[in-house]
Amino acid sequence: MAETVDDKVGYFQAITGIPDTNLCAEILAAHNWDLQLAVNSFTGNPSSPEPSMYAPPPLEADFVAPPPPAPAPQLQQQPGIAWRLVTLPFYVVSGGVGLITGSIRLGVWVAGGVLSRSLSLLGLAQGGGGRLLELPPSAAEAVDFVAEFEHEFGAGRGPRFVSEGFADALQRAQREYKLLFVYLHSPDHPDTPAFCGGCLCSEPVAAFINENFVAWGGSIRRTEGFKMSNSLNASRFPFCALVMASTNQRIVLLQQVEGPKSPEQMITILQRVVEECTASLVASRIEAEERLNNQRLREEQDAAYRAALEADQARELQRREEQEMLEREAAEAERKRKEDEEAQARAVQEAAEKEAALARRRQEKAMALGAEPEKGPDVTRVLIRFPTGERKERRFHSSATITSLYDYVDSLDCLKAEKYSLVSNFPRVTYGPEKNSQTLVEAGLHPQASLFIEIEQ
Repeated sequence: MAETVDDKVGYFQAITGIPDTNLCAEILAAHNWDLQLAVNSFTGNPSSPEPSMYAPPPLEADFVAPPPPAPAPQLQQQPGIAWRLVTLPFYVVSGGVGLITGSIRLGVWVAGGVLSRSLSLLGLAQGGGGRLLELPPSAAEAVDFVAEFEHEFGAGRGPRFVSEGFADALQRAQREYKLLFVYLHSPDHPDTPAFCGGCLCSEPVAAFINENFVAWGGSIRRTEGFKMSNSLNASRFPFCALVMASTNQRIVLLQQVEGPKSPEQMITILQRVVEECTASLVASRIEAEERLNNQRLREEQDAAYRAALEADQARELQRREEQEMLEREAAEAERKRKEDEEAQARAVQEAAEKEAALARRRQEKAMALGAEPEKGPDVTRVLIRFPTGERKERRFHSSATITSLYDYVDSLDCLKAEKYSLVSNFPRVTYGPEKNSQTLVEAGLHPQASLFIEIEQ
């Protein structure tokens, strides 16, 4: 049996060109060691009973597909983007920020997935109303992955992986103007526990990913994770990828991170990609805002046009009715004139009465204050600033209460407001009604104090 397994691994490695024998064994094991089924799933052969929805896009007519690349020698340094330009089996484009990126056609899977999700939300997909309560398979796999990851490495540790399928996570990243961080989990790989626990779950790496990316993860032992590993040509684990949404149902591959990495190495890679893509993300945000502003401007122009049209119609109606309204308007104007005269007379009388009441109040307050005391150790000097900038100063006995300060302000013809508070700056203290009975010494205003008036709304 062992010889048969080794033969199948060798055949699969020769056909697919994957240099990692452990990965080949995992892929065959995921397909119950059915060599034909595993090869068809990997290559996206349409004759397969379960074609790969993440298969690479068809090549151009004038482009001859190269033979599978020979296994690359192990290098000490992570290969750069230019290396991926040769080996990645999907379109490669040049970014506006100088970062050479690869483009993967999502094809019918994205369109079909979005359509299926939309129909299921509307209750039009097969299965009736019960489907409305069910998660799509891709979302269910994502929920299971998050639960398994938190169970194995601790809840609240590591990146905040979204509990939704890859297409939805990509749309979320596009809406939030962020890059998408993709982690493909190989449960049986010997480097996986150390990488997840020591790198992904380290606080600096997790915090940087949560701040700058939308994180999506999937297990290669599940359908979507396995197909994403084929589409991204994952040949070494642990495997991470940084992607962003593109046009025509494509994604742009910005960076692959293969093999174990330290937290410092991971942050360096992530930070470089973020710095190179910031301008592109900002441009996308500005473009979206411009579209929104243009749409809002068109709506405002349409509203203004409708308002002008309604105004013209109203004026036309007014002209037609003007003759019959003349007498009524004249009578209304006369009645209003009389009411205005009566209202003005009442206002003048009320103002005079109010002014007289204020004058009496000022006089009463001044009499209640008594004479200003001379300087002495038991005398407090108080400076009061009015909202107009005017300053008034007076001496009070230190045993006088806060009420005396309000009486002093009320006795002056400097403030029109009736509701106000005396406030000190440093420290800020409001001497409201609850402190009226305190003496100046008890309130901490002796031997001198500077207060300002705060008008109550």
